[in-house]
Amino acid sequence: MAETAKDPKQFPLLRNLQFSPIKDKDEQYVLFWDPTGLSTEKLVVPLNYFYLLQHFDGEHSVDQIGAQYLKKFGEFFMPDRLEKLVADLDQKLFLEGERVEAAKREAQAAYRRAPLRPAAFAGKSYEGDGEKLKVQLQGFLSSREGPDFKPSTNKGNRIKGIVAPHYELGVGGPIYAWAYKELQEAETPDLFVILGTCHAGLKNCFAVTDKDFETPLGVVPVNKDLLVRFRQNGGEPFFEEDSSHRNEHSIEFQLPFLQHTVGSKKPITILPILCSFPPACVIDPALRPMGERVGTFLSLLKHTMAESGKEVCVIASAELAHIGMRYGDPTPPTDFSFHRCMQTDLEMLKSVEELNGDAFAQFIHKEEDRRRISGFSAIYSLLQLVQAVKGQVLRYDRSVTDQFNSTVTYASMAFF
Repeated sequence: MAETAKDPKQFPLLRNLQFSPIKDKDEQYVLFWDPTGLSTEKLVVPLNYFYLLQHFDGEHSVDQIGAQYLKKFGEFFMPDRLEKLVADLDQKLFLEGERVEAAKREAQAAYRRAPLRPAAFAGKSYEGDGEKLKVQLQGFLSSREGPDFKPSTNKGNRIKGIVAPHYELGVGGPIYAWAYKELQEAETPDLFVILGTCHAGLKNCFAVTDKDFETPLGVVPVNKDLLVRFRQNGGEPFFEEDSSHRNEHSIEFQLPFLQHTVGSKKPITILPILCSFPPACVIDPALRPMGERVGTFLSLLKHTMAESGKEVCVIASAELAHIGMRYGDPTPPTDFSFHRCMQTDLEMLKSVEELNGDAFAQFIHKEEDRRRISGFSAIYSLLQLVQAVKGQVLRYDRSVTDQFNSTVTYASMAFF
């Protein structure tokens, strides 16, 4: 009873926020934001406040947090300042509690009332005008960093799946293009299951939505027949977190490329699914309930796809390693540490090329996910769904994400 009676104002619990170190001259700060978009606020705090916030875990009381601050810095953090900080975070929807729960209910109701899922990042992460977007996409395909102009060795073959990044299109576009050139030149179906990485996390590991998606190139409809079959086969629980799609970019970033390379030649439909679960859940018996949930969903979807009789191509929207201070490392990466990370990534992707999802999970689990492979759940799910003979890494690259040289790695792959 004591656990359930904890007052969230006395035992504050910070939500699953993203954060990044920033530097202003000689001063260092940390920027917080909400990846779900439930809160549109930004919070910039000095390092001593960042230390405080690490104790906003729902287990430390306000008094205990103040005592930890005194122990660390040798000075009092006055109770009225701490209370004001808690109140400000609650107002910004950065703390778990009734205010956030009410906001979630309102956001979900608004999402379900909407006729479609609008383009949330058009004009920000990629061109917002349809004609300019076509030029931008074609530029990625023909750029120096983009795919070779020579025809693919798999041209005309039936493609089963691709992996593409979900990094900012304006930066990572040429790497996306390697996967989408394969799609453009292959024999493609008209139905695509798109597995996006959910950065905010998911209680049920997967979130399916029945919303059509809008981009500057038009509306991409969901496949109603597959959705009905999936629901009838027992998939209803996996629609509970459908509003997670509202502000998640990983599926949206695939659609302009898909429309440009395939949708410009024939009508296409999609099944949009967000994924979030750790490698340990398919290995560690302690996480068996989560692993069983993952297995249940993938078996159900695979059965539904087979029952539909349709040819399906699976797209996994995924990044790989996240290294550097922005992602929790104590120091910035060096050229040597990046080179070592690249070698490890490519070794890890061998099991993906071999369609061995269990070995992929074991590899990450063995290194204790020290490099924070964010795309695991989408790639693992693809490997369980595709009926392919082989996979191939087409291109590998990285992007620096802040002034401390923090780095994200990603790759394009194709499966035939």
